[in-house]
Amino acid sequence: MTINLSLHRLRFISHWQRRFLRLPPCRYSHVQLANKPKITVEFSAGNSLVLSSGKFARMADSCVVGEIGNTSVMATAVSKDRTGSSPNFFPLIVDYRQKAAAAGRIPTNFLRRELGPSEHEILTSRLIDRSLRPLFPDGFSNETQIICNLLAADGVNDPDVIGINAASAALYLSDIPWEGPIGAVRVGMLGNNLVANPSRRELASSSLNLIVVAAAHNLVVMLEGGANNIGPQEFRKAIKFGVKECQAVIQSLLKLKKFCKAKRSFTPPQFDQNVVDFVKLLAEPKLRDVFLNSNFDKQSRDSAVKQIKEDILEKVKDGVNTKPEVMSYCNSVFDQISKKVFRSLILDDKIRCDGRDFDSLRDISCEVDLYKPLHGSALFQRGQTQVLCTVTLDSADSALKLDAMSVLTGGLKEKNFFLHYEFPPFATNEIGREGPAMRREVGHGALAERALRPVIPSNYPFTIRLTSEVLESNGSSSMASVCGGSLALKDAGVPISHTAAGVAIGLVSDFKESTKQIDRYELLTDILGIEDYLGDMDFKLAGTKKGITAIQADIKVPGLPLKIVMEAVDKGYEAKSKIIDIMDRVIATPREEEKESWPVSERLEIESHKRGKLLGPGGIHLKKLTLSTGVHITPIDDNVYNLFAPNKDAMDEAKEQIEKLLNDPDEPELDFGGIYKAKIVEIKEIGVMVTLYDSMKPTLLHNSQLDQRKVHHPDALGLKVGEEISVKYFGRDPVSGSMRLSRKVLQSGAVVRSA
Repeated sequence: MTINLSLHRLRFISHWQRRFLRLPPCRYSHVQLANKPKITVEFSAGNSLVLSSGKFARMADSCVVGEIGNTSVMATAVSKDRTGSSPNFFPLIVDYRQKAAAAGRIPTNFLRRELGPSEHEILTSRLIDRSLRPLFPDGFSNETQIICNLLAADGVNDPDVIGINAASAALYLSDIPWEGPIGAVRVGMLGNNLVANPSRRELASSSLNLIVVAAAHNLVVMLEGGANNIGPQEFRKAIKFGVKECQAVIQSLLKLKKFCKAKRSFTPPQFDQNVVDFVKLLAEPKLRDVFLNSNFDKQSRDSAVKQIKEDILEKVKDGVNTKPEVMSYCNSVFDQISKKVFRSLILDDKIRCDGRDFDSLRDISCEVDLYKPLHGSALFQRGQTQVLCTVTLDSADSALKLDAMSVLTGGLKEKNFFLHYEFPPFATNEIGREGPAMRREVGHGALAERALRPVIPSNYPFTIRLTSEVLESNGSSSMASVCGGSLALKDAGVPISHTAAGVAIGLVSDFKESTKQIDRYELLTDILGIEDYLGDMDFKLAGTKKGITAIQADIKVPGLPLKIVMEAVDKGYEAKSKIIDIMDRVIATPREEEKESWPVSERLEIESHKRGKLLGPGGIHLKKLTLSTGVHITPIDDNVYNLFAPNKDAMDEAKEQIEKLLNDPDEPELDFGGIYKAKIVEIKEIGVMVTLYDSMKPTLLHNSQLDQRKVHHPDALGLKVGEEISVKYFGRDPVSGSMRLSRKVLQSGAVVRSA
């Protein structure tokens, strides 16, 4: 008997029908992969990275799961065509999310579900975005989204580097046009030894935390990290080490080439050559005049370029016999010509638009102690970039508490120093929204905080909140926040170990698409906003005279040779030292004379038996003290407390109230070794409760101290409530604070002192 059944009909045949017809089991999964690609990358430290695909999210353009230890991150990539999109804008969206279930936790918010992204998730998303974006081809404008989900967290291995490598593998295996793969590695320094992808415990004792992302042929794509004042030579060595470790990831991914999908067809936007020539003829001379005029500032230069653009677009519309759709890309043509003119002046004529040479800094001015009520304040001006920094000192209770998932994935429970960066729209003469910090503000604030953290004393008694508000912006506002923040900290009397400063180094290069190499280049110190926008790199470096504390490199070309990166490190280190010299002329060391607005912190040690008097029932005394004086009391040890007051007057008032609570004038002082009459107020199984004076609280006289004979219950001695007995005082117990009394030592007939 011959049976022909389609696969569609087989899906609806029951189990018993299959057995009767003797049909094979039906496998009708919507996707069947003959091979599931999987690679293992071994690092020099002995740990390994596993990248696998073909199991999850098979409807996405690509999905890869990365694992180090028991920490796993899933990265998916999806790209869709967008009609009418501008070739100058690439809508790449990167989202990293860490679900509480990945660490075996339940969210602690009211809804018990994941809500908005945390600061750690935002920073990780930015890391992945900045690593992938430079390798997308010019002109590619399809809407693309990369989503990285934390599947499991072991609390030992950080997921951010895993996410970068998984996203790289997902794009490499997909049909999305992308010039990867890339590799990422975290570099730590234990003693003098460099370690690839150190564990959480190793990272806690490491003097370096640097993420290096590189492409093939040792090209650097992205740098991000902090250090504890590491010298430039060690820092350069760490970058080279990280690039070398990245090559192991890249070489392993290249072995998966047979699993890669054929890249979808993509044609860069083509412009009508007649229009290009016409716009170039009209725009080039005028643009050169604008960019050569060093008297222009940011606003006047932008206005002049905008006016040229509007005039030329009007002439193109009226004077060129072209198709109507030409106007849709004339903006892009003008922007490309502007970029070429600006870059040619730097590469060919060796001229910057503001007249400086390539290694010069803009004019710098500093000012501290702006307003008396503030604990610390500073105004830092570099060219047209102006930053106002303020320092607020508060009690240890005001430390920033991190959410549970950030603690598990970041290893930090709370921060006693944190920096908030604000970029209002008026800083660039614009109108915009005001609200919660956007991704850029969170990223810039984290960079400035990382740069200043190594100079903050670890045992400082106050919580420090440093705010940096950008009032004017024309490039490198995050590094200006480092400079202004260092000045404000010194003005607030925070004993920072060194003055810290930061600077941004730019790059203009002649990158050949055909060879994927840089023929010539120029490095620019202390770049303007336009040099960042039209250039190829924003290399931020911060540190002290002793070493480097933070670095962040955003690179716009598909990777830079190590030679250029090393030169940028040297130029940034030299420029940073010059800025510190200027800052030290305003305030060289932390302020020593106290301000009236400064808070006060003291330690209070009390005897164990007086803790109850200080706290009161349910802590009522502490609550009243805080409400009446503003003083916060925080326990440090059993008998040690920290007192925080907003000013000296409040501290004096609080100490007077504490003195009244602890020292009761009606309570008599007892002499060590003195003999007293004690009145029995209660009989217990373990002893009797006695009072030496009516104003004193009852204390226990234990059975072991009642008689020289062994006593199991006070009734055996015929003791009664209200009876007076003679006891000897041996001070107080150092742990519990209770009085130590004895009756049995007096049974030899000692003389009794009258109470």
